[in-house]
Amino acid sequence: MHTKEEKLAAFGRLLDTMDALREKCPWNAAQTMETIRPMTEEEVYELSDTILKGDRPGTAKEIGDLLYHLVFYARIGQEEGSFDIADSLDKVVDKMVFRHPHVFGPDAGKPTSAKEIADTWELVKAREKDGNKTVMSGIPDAMPAVLKALSMQEKALGCGFDWEQKEDVWDKVVEELGEAREACGEQDLRHMEEEFGDLLFAVINAARLYGVDPEAALSGSCTKFRRRFTYLEEQTLKKGRRLTDMTLAEMDAVWDEGKAKGL
Repeated sequence: MHTKEEKLAAFGRLLDTMDALREKCPWNAAQTMETIRPMTEEEVYELSDTILKGDRPGTAKEIGDLLYHLVFYARIGQEEGSFDIADSLDKVVDKMVFRHPHVFGPDAGKPTSAKEIADTWELVKAREKDGNKTVMSGIPDAMPAVLKALSMQEKALGCGFDWEQKEDVWDKVVEELGEAREACGEQDLRHMEEEFGDLLFAVINAARLYGVDPEAALSGSCTKFRRRFTYLEEQTLKKGRRLTDMTLAEMDAVWDEGKAKGL
């Protein structure tokens, strides 16, 4: 592993590289925060993908790609005269020091459990200067819905607003399932959308309570479905047929065959 001095040197090299690209590369010079933003979202997903796969070399690479984007934003901010990378670093360090009084404050060294920290996290954040005015206001509107629901539930947990017993959540899931079925019977699209949303929110809540990452769980199911459907498609083509020519029963048979093989 690298020393602190080597890490600082590597970060300085990144800053120097960004300066050179911004000044000498026409493409880099033309970018704005708005043009970079979609690419940053893609980089975050690529980083997440390597973490889920346990690909440590890939994770190292993707962290670098994401850091490049963050330094890019800071360089643009510096050109605008609004902020630079030091401002961003100071802000996050100041925030972390404030949020961890058991490490940096008068309570440093006092025995504190991870649960105690999690239980008071949102209340500590609410006391921050220039912090979010409400617990939920820090959740971006643009966040994907599954992650947004999970974030909201975790923030509510941080304020003590949660199920007393995790098993109680299943009654809510069953209740929301029934309401979704009723809405479908009414054929009211707006009501159906509302009830399906409530059902999904309850299922995500259940996953959280049982320690399951709903995003990872759903992603895994998507991967499994793709694998099995690809098998179905390949087996059909081997027989000189097309999926559109098969009956549902025939497709189900091949699908079950793939499941039996562990696909």
